[in-house]
Amino acid sequence: MKSDSQSVVPPSIRYGTLKLERNWRAAGPAMVNIPTELLRTLVTVVDLRSFTKAAQALGVTQPAVSAQIKRLHHLLDADILDKSAPGVLLTPIGERVVDHARRLLSINDSILGLTMPGPPSQTIRVGVPGDFILPFLPWTLAQFRLRWPEVRFQVRSGHREMFLRELRQGELDLCVGMSVESVHDSQHEWREEAVWVHNPVYPYDPNAPVGLVSFGEHCAMHQLAVAALEEIGRAYEVVYVNSSTASLAAAVNAGLGVMILIRSRVDTAGLTAWDDAPYPKPADLYCGVSIREGDGRVALEQLADAVAAALNPRGVPGQRGRAVSPIAMTL
Repeated sequence: MKSDSQSVVPPSIRYGTLKLERNWRAAGPAMVNIPTELLRTLVTVVDLRSFTKAAQALGVTQPAVSAQIKRLHHLLDADILDKSAPGVLLTPIGERVVDHARRLLSINDSILGLTMPGPPSQTIRVGVPGDFILPFLPWTLAQFRLRWPEVRFQVRSGHREMFLRELRQGELDLCVGMSVESVHDSQHEWREEAVWVHNPVYPYDPNAPVGLVSFGEHCAMHQLAVAALEEIGRAYEVVYVNSSTASLAAAVNAGLGVMILIRSRVDTAGLTAWDDAPYPKPADLYCGVSIREGDGRVALEQLADAVAAALNPRGVPGQRGRAVSPIAMTL
């Protein structure tokens, strides 16, 4: 007895289809579809530069991550990661694969977003230099959430060198900081004039060691002060260290010592610029906003624009080749 399919499909079409299928199989292997979870694992490993950190971020075990990368190697029949190099290093073909993977994952997530009941939340991890900009940051973040209501923030303090290292390792999304040298890959960067500050009520003693009030040795302003004093061979001692600008200002006004501050913060900190200080004039500081590589950069780039505009209201060229739009806020 003939099957239902044989009775419905004409013999010429049935046998022609079989012949076409045989010819297609003889022509080469079947089309390979790459599971998106393999590409997402690869991108996560590359962004975090660690199989272990990728496993933690993805909620799987480290062997599972290794197995997925191995499977991807097998599907592509190519080495994506350079096994001869320490750490996570892409081969030339691997760099191209990751570029395409990012675009594919972005499209995949956009398609999923069409049917989701609400926008997925995104937590942006922000690093700032102590409380130096914290009075200005909440207002900026609040205004940003009016346009990105699904965004959440985790803010912590530290120094720029540490933040840039964590940014490269994928442990931070955006950081603000100051440094004595330019950071070439900053999203925004501008220069700030640095000045000595003191309490003019207390007399200057040219024979006593200079008392320094400081945010700590990792702070760029501390480094400028030390470099200036060592340049003239002047003895100094760090007499007061704190992460609070208000506390440091109180120490300076109490006559404990002097410090270096950017001029734009002198008045708001309640301090007095010492323009005729008997010490070398400090060099300008580089202030900047940096963001990580990887997914979710649209929100990060817009947040970087907003933060830079708040901290650099003069609207000088900030982002490479683009000016920062000023907003009604002074630093």
